[in-house]
Amino acid sequence: MTPLMGFTLVQLRYFLVTAECGSMTEASGELHIAQSAVSTAVNNLERDLHVQLFLRRRGRGLTLTPAGERLRQHARELLARASEVEREARGDGGTISGPVTVGCFVTLAPYYLPPLFSQCTDRYPGIEINVVEGETDQLVQALGAGRIDFALTYDIGLSAELNLRSETIAPAPAYVIVPAGHPLAGQGTVELAELSAEPLVLLDLPHSRDYFRSLVAATGVAPDVRYRTRSYETVRSLVARGLGYSVLNQRPATSQTYGGGEIAELELRDGSPPLKVKLASLADMTQTTRARAVMDLLREIAARPARA
Repeated sequence: MTPLMGFTLVQLRYFLVTAECGSMTEASGELHIAQSAVSTAVNNLERDLHVQLFLRRRGRGLTLTPAGERLRQHARELLARASEVEREARGDGGTISGPVTVGCFVTLAPYYLPPLFSQCTDRYPGIEINVVEGETDQLVQALGAGRIDFALTYDIGLSAELNLRSETIAPAPAYVIVPAGHPLAGQGTVELAELSAEPLVLLDLPHSRDYFRSLVAATGVAPDVRYRTRSYETVRSLVARGLGYSVLNQRPATSQTYGGGEIAELELRDGSPPLKVKLASLADMTQTTRARAVMDLLREIAARPARA
């Protein structure tokens, strides 16, 4: 006979909300129940599992213990599975619905999220996509904390500390942008050595900055970084103003910039390996049906021919 579990899904839900809020008071407000009910559920869960889930420090809120961190990941997955079982039991298992939280690298968001939302609305109207935008380190941290189902990101900076499963869905070769009136603008291709004496406008994001600098440094000349910005479009606008050149990976559909100027794109002849756009998730996490559906949509979007 299968032994009965000593805890309930309600306890797991209250625990998960408390972990996200970092406070039982805030969790009770989020759940619209009395704080005593949250406290009792969490205390009973700790008793049933024979572990301490939170460190309780007066005036400093709640901090998850290592056991609590592990349970948060499993509880999130278990509750998602329970929702699927409920839908199957009601006979609406053919309808994919529910929330999916996607982590997205900031510079990939404008290219992948609009078609993702559009296609998901058409194909799976019951799926609610939530997005956490960030840089690689932030997305890896969100994966480890169980705040996102999976991440859409580049292959640079992926942590070796977490047991991650990653899949390449598209290449993202580097290319150069120069002002539309630049002497090299009409060439179509360029070697970075031809621009090494000119100022570089650097997309100043963690890991990305090192990648771009390394491409220029490979010519044998240290890059003259004159301007830095964390904004992709600001990089393009500065270049359009004639303030330097830059190296980027994703290609907007227009050569016009927010500032009103225009840039020209040049293919690189240096043979630099492209970055890889990846779907990354925890290796030991089984994705829900709806998360797998969203991942399939991203694969379809990535498989479309790149803009010429």
